[in-house]
Amino acid sequence: MMIKMEKRQHHQTRLIWCMLVFLFFFSIHTCALDGSEERQLLLSFKASVNDPSHYLSNWNTSANTLCNWHGITCNDNNNIKAIELTGRNISGKLSSSIFHLSHIETIDLSNNQLSGQLPKDMFISGSNSLRRLNFSNNILTSTLPQGSLTTLEVLDLSNNMISGIIPNDVGLLSTLKFLDLGGNMLVGTIPSSISNMSSLEYLTLASNQLVGKIPTQLGQMKNLKWIYLGYNNLSGNIPEQIGNLFLLNHLNLVYNNLTGEIPITISNLTNLRYLFLYGNKLTGPVPQSLFSLEKLVSLDLSDNFLSGEIPECVFNLQNVEILHLFSNNFTGKIPKALASLPRLQVLQLWSNKFSGQIPKRLGNQNSLTVLDLSSNNLTGKIPDTLCDSGRLFKLILFSNSLEGAIPLSLSSCKSLSRVRLQNNRLSGELSAEFTKLPLVYFLDISGNNLSGRIDNRKWDMPSLQMLNMARNRFFGKLPETFGSQKLENLDLSENWFSGSILPSLGTFPELMQLKLSHNELSGPIPQQLSSCKKLVSLDLSHNRLTGTIPTSLSDMPVLGDLDLSENQISGEVPRNLGAKVSLVQVNISHNKLHGILPPTAVFLAIDASAVDGNNLCGGSDTMSALPPCKSVKRNPTWWFIVTCFLVALLAFGVASYLFVLLRRRKELEVKSVEIKERIWELQFFESKVSRSVTIHDILSAAKEGNIIAKGKTGISYKGESVSNGMQFVVKEDSVKSLPPSFWSQMVELGKLRHPNVIKLIGICHSEDDAYVLFEYCEGKVLTQVMRDLSWDQRRKIAVGIAKALRFLHCCCSPSLVAGCMSPEKVIVDAKGEPHIRLSLSAQVRTDSKGFIASAYIAPDAKESKVFTEKSDIYGFGLVLMELLTGKGPTDTEFGAHQSVVEWARYCYSDCHLDVWTDSMIREHVSSNQNEIVETMNLALHCTAGDPTARPCANELYKTLDSILRTSSSCVPGLKVSSPF
Repeated sequence: MMIKMEKRQHHQTRLIWCMLVFLFFFSIHTCALDGSEERQLLLSFKASVNDPSHYLSNWNTSANTLCNWHGITCNDNNNIKAIELTGRNISGKLSSSIFHLSHIETIDLSNNQLSGQLPKDMFISGSNSLRRLNFSNNILTSTLPQGSLTTLEVLDLSNNMISGIIPNDVGLLSTLKFLDLGGNMLVGTIPSSISNMSSLEYLTLASNQLVGKIPTQLGQMKNLKWIYLGYNNLSGNIPEQIGNLFLLNHLNLVYNNLTGEIPITISNLTNLRYLFLYGNKLTGPVPQSLFSLEKLVSLDLSDNFLSGEIPECVFNLQNVEILHLFSNNFTGKIPKALASLPRLQVLQLWSNKFSGQIPKRLGNQNSLTVLDLSSNNLTGKIPDTLCDSGRLFKLILFSNSLEGAIPLSLSSCKSLSRVRLQNNRLSGELSAEFTKLPLVYFLDISGNNLSGRIDNRKWDMPSLQMLNMARNRFFGKLPETFGSQKLENLDLSENWFSGSILPSLGTFPELMQLKLSHNELSGPIPQQLSSCKKLVSLDLSHNRLTGTIPTSLSDMPVLGDLDLSENQISGEVPRNLGAKVSLVQVNISHNKLHGILPPTAVFLAIDASAVDGNNLCGGSDTMSALPPCKSVKRNPTWWFIVTCFLVALLAFGVASYLFVLLRRRKELEVKSVEIKERIWELQFFESKVSRSVTIHDILSAAKEGNIIAKGKTGISYKGESVSNGMQFVVKEDSVKSLPPSFWSQMVELGKLRHPNVIKLIGICHSEDDAYVLFEYCEGKVLTQVMRDLSWDQRRKIAVGIAKALRFLHCCCSPSLVAGCMSPEKVIVDAKGEPHIRLSLSAQVRTDSKGFIASAYIAPDAKESKVFTEKSDIYGFGLVLMELLTGKGPTDTEFGAHQSVVEWARYCYSDCHLDVWTDSMIREHVSSNQNEIVETMNLALHCTAGDPTARPCANELYKTLDSILRTSSSCVPGLKVSSPF
């Protein structure tokens, strides 16, 4: 018996060992098969994309293990579980092969240049293990794929060009926790089936073109913590069912067309920390219970039609840091409870109908950094506690009825940098310490009842750029200095100043605007004013000035507006006054001037009222009110000789011109050249190029070794003339892809001449191939040099691009567009001057065939697939933002904000300059604060979602030029913050 049992056990043991050996070899065989299949799938993906930075160089058949390939992560069984290639500059089509990896859990290809359509079966053929899918910040097109993946938890397709509707079966992705479809071109309504995603915690559909109402079914998604539906065209009321989302901590519905009242159920969201409803059409009062949300950190209800009073129960918002209620119809008093919010940093209530006094203890228990209560009906005194935190840097109280003296406590507020108290009823004198604030760069106290002398104190304001003390009751002499060499704008008009204009005013090297009108100033105009080489506007009218007009004023290089009217100035007008083309407006009326007006352009076109009240004469028809000057008789023989000489000179000039013109026409005619049995038609747009470049030079340039750029619209080569070494750029295209109007349009483009636009110098085509020739601009692409540029260099680049756009939009007939306005299209030469490359396809194609996808293209252009002047302006706005912040639309680090425009708006409104300016120019911030702030204002205006709200190119250039010249005025119409 025992022997039988032993035999049986031995037999069982042998069976077990056989099974183990079999399983071992089977697993090895299976792994080998899996590894081989995975390798082929990855190599298939690699073959479908372009990898210019060679990150995928070790993806090859010779590599032993896939787990060492760049961007690949394996599980414990050496199966691929993650592909992470974010920000690798990979382009090309997205292959569906990677969705067939059987063990894949994560695919992250965000921040690349992937294009084309999403695989239609990606949610059907995808691995059952796939959990995280991120294709954000690419240029993928088509519609959203249908199907379901029962394991998918994260889906991020944001910032692409995905169009169409959100399909109803999106609800089949029931395991999703994170869904971001923002920054695309989605249309239609939000399907109610989205509520089937019962596990969803994060929902972003912002920056699309969605319409209709917000589905009430959202209230069933109990796990939601984040909702961002801003920047769409959603309408109707905010559904009260949102109040059922008890875990919600972030609700953003900004810039839609939402109407009705804020639902009272929002007060149920006890975990809410961020509530953004600005930029809608909400009406009625704010539910009192909303102010019981104790966890709120930021509340922004601005830019609506809300009304009623703000209750004292705002005291419950003990954690609130930012409170924006500006641009509404709120009435009543500002609640005293605001003074008891310990974390309150930014309080903006401007442009409402608040009345009564500013809470007396405001600032005492707060951490105020920004306070803007402007454009209300406030009365009483300015509290002396506003700067108790020692952090207040922006104080905006203009256009109220505040009275009393400026508090002494503000004189010791060393953190202040921007102060606007104009158009109130403030009185008294300025304290001695108020003129010693070290960081103030913008100070406007105009339009009050302030009085006293300002010359008997020390002015020590080293950061001061703009000072406006106009329309007050200051008297005495002008101070010799204001303690700043950065002063750009000085307005002391409409006061009672007396004495002479001090020569020391000529020592301000940055001064651009000087207004001393309507005072009691006497004595001569100092010659030293001409030392202000940047002075654009000079107004000394309505004083008692004597002496003559200094001849040195004629030499001021950028003086554009000169007003010396209503004085006692005598003598003759300097003969060269107006010789500088910058001078466009002059008023010298009601003085004691005599003699002949200068024959310069500004006086030839001047209105008679601007020279009236003098003893002047002139013969121009436009000055009919002036008596003609007595003519001097000339010898008839002398006149005959002069006339004959001029006629002969004119005839010689005409003959020379005709000779040169005929020669140039011949050089620029279309030439036909036969090479290797192919007929090439060649036309140049410059005589110099025609004499230097041959068809052989062009064809020789089109070689692999000469490639300088590859794009979706063709390849660019660098060429060189054999005869004289002239360099040029050849862009290759296919004749079959070009519309019939292409060549005639190129001839028109060849006529363009502007220092900031790269010239088209020739065209060349055969039956099959086409080449377009550009001048070769020695320099680097803006993206390559941007981080190394100073603020002055960036400013020069911005102005140059603005000039180019003004030329294209306003000076060309018909107007032209730049196309894709990205930093890649801007070449910066050795002198720091920008030159933009026009997108040729934008000039001639009216369909989507020539449309180039880019993050720098306006949403409206993405939708219509047609470049317009307004889309140029949008692209320029993004470039301007990048010059200011170092961040562009392809960056991803915007925190809670979904785009660089939204992030910039937030920073502009709520953050100090040091937070959002590029680190490379941060050292220049203190000396250019006003300039940088207003340039950002302009950039935000350019990137308005509504194309009609963007400025035209002419307005853009004038505004930018004004900012960089005067740094004193804001761009109207943009409700980002108060007008400073």
